[in-house]
Amino acid sequence: MVNMWDVIIIGAGASGLMCAIEAGKRGRKVLLLDHAKRAGQKIIMSGGGRCNFTNLYVEPHHFLCDNPHFVKSALSRYSQWDFIALVDKHNISWHERDHGQLFCDDSAKQIIKMLLDEAHSAGVKVQLQCEIFSQQQLSDNHYSLQTKSGSYECQSLVVATGGLSLPKMGATPLAYKIADYYQLPVKATRAGLVPFTLHQAQKEKFADLSGISFPARASCDIKVGKKTKQISFTEALLFTHRGLSGPVILQISNYWQAGEPLILDLLPKLDLFKELLFTQQKRPELGLKTLLSQQLPKRVVECLLESAAINSVPLKQYNEKQLQRVSELFHQWQPQINGTEGYRTAEVTLGGIDTDVISSKTMQCKSVQGLYFIGEALDVTGWLGGFNFQFAWSSGWAAGQVV
Repeated sequence: MVNMWDVIIIGAGASGLMCAIEAGKRGRKVLLLDHAKRAGQKIIMSGGGRCNFTNLYVEPHHFLCDNPHFVKSALSRYSQWDFIALVDKHNISWHERDHGQLFCDDSAKQIIKMLLDEAHSAGVKVQLQCEIFSQQQLSDNHYSLQTKSGSYECQSLVVATGGLSLPKMGATPLAYKIADYYQLPVKATRAGLVPFTLHQAQKEKFADLSGISFPARASCDIKVGKKTKQISFTEALLFTHRGLSGPVILQISNYWQAGEPLILDLLPKLDLFKELLFTQQKRPELGLKTLLSQQLPKRVVECLLESAAINSVPLKQYNEKQLQRVSELFHQWQPQINGTEGYRTAEVTLGGIDTDVISSKTMQCKSVQGLYFIGEALDVTGWLGGFNFQFAWSSGWAAGQVV
């Protein structure tokens, strides 16, 4: 006997759960499959265990996509306010952090429970520890899946398996394999929202700074059409035993390209050159390191001065050109970036299934009737701060209205 469903969704993460809920509420017979032991693995570990579930200021420009207009439809029809209303409905207390980021007061597990409760209420069947062996399209709106748990057939097949980031959490390239099966284009993928590693010599030189954090501005050049412009973020910088991390690094990692310079302003709120000249007149006997250590952690000052072969002596001994060089060192530091830490620690995957072949309204593949892709599998990547979750909710909701 054929195990027939209206909708089968592969992937019980953020987008898959949302799609299942919405389809179930429409009276569709929905099966949600995942190879993991628990649903929503990334949700559980996100935001330090408190889940940065959305952001108050969601706009299309917060997303990277080769088609910048693609995200507009889903984000406008299911917004951050809709998801906040769902969280409030379940009496989950939350708080706002910097830049409109929203977190659970208690635990990310509350978001998982909320979604699973909603799915249960909508009549969704959740089948975990279910490996997908193969799938095929039998005809329009008719698909067959061979799995560890048996054979299934459905009218609508939704791929919500995410990208390649955090393989220890169960990430696989299944979405890209399915896309390839149907000859759909996939944009080149790479790790996003990810820490940087330093070249060995600099890595050893700055290893003792591991754990030190302070606000900084990170900048790099990006190409927009035939033009080049600079993009910058100002947030916390964190030194690690491998290199550089913190929100400012994760943000800029989505834009930085291997081999290109990364510029860090370690004193974004200060004009250091003016401060040096002013203090040189008022307190000429003050040592350079002493002055700089009033603005930055002492060990950071010492490492940077040493790396640039700048001796710390009383300010009166420096000429204007030398003080300009000191200023440039701290305002335009270019660390020797070796690369990123890769998918192992990346929060998202840049690139993915080309959105030109996907309907921005329904998330259905334009050339394959009944096949849908949602969430991180697509060539859509949000900034750090709840934007990727919001696209997951929005794209899952959009597909859930029509599958």
